[in-house]
Amino acid sequence: MKFYQSEFRLKSFSRGFHLITEQVLRELPELKNIKVGMLQVFIKHTSASLTINENADPTVRLDFESHMNVMVPENQPYYKHDYEGSDDMPAHIKSSLMGASVQIPITNGQLNLGIWQGIYLCEHRDSATGRTIIITAFGN
Repeated sequence: MKFYQSEFRLKSFSRGFHLITEQVLRELPELKNIKVGMLQVFIKHTSASLTINENADPTVRLDFESHMNVMVPENQPYYKHDYEGSDDMPAHIKSSLMGASVQIPITNGQLNLGIWQGIYLCEHRDSATGRTIIITAFGN
């Protein structure tokens, strides 16, 4: 079994949902050496998250952001953790709801995603710096 790992920093993104599939692929060219395996993508932050969803129509990403803001609103009187602003605690909740990692099958050296699937960075902060991602590929 082969194992490959890369840690890299994404550029700063605005609040919202952003496709990062191509950046992930650029950071691990060794993926082509795996015939059958898995890729894990992990984010080292508690106020941003990862998910897999629609990669073609950008309105899906806008709708995700709108819906998450309704589900987890800012400025709630019961939030105690607001040291970094009104988006602080909601960002942590959104991150836990969406998750810190995704796992994708590798087949013949390529991600075996559906035709309309891509990896999203879900940025939950108004003004975040770049995010650190660890990708680990393993298989035969």
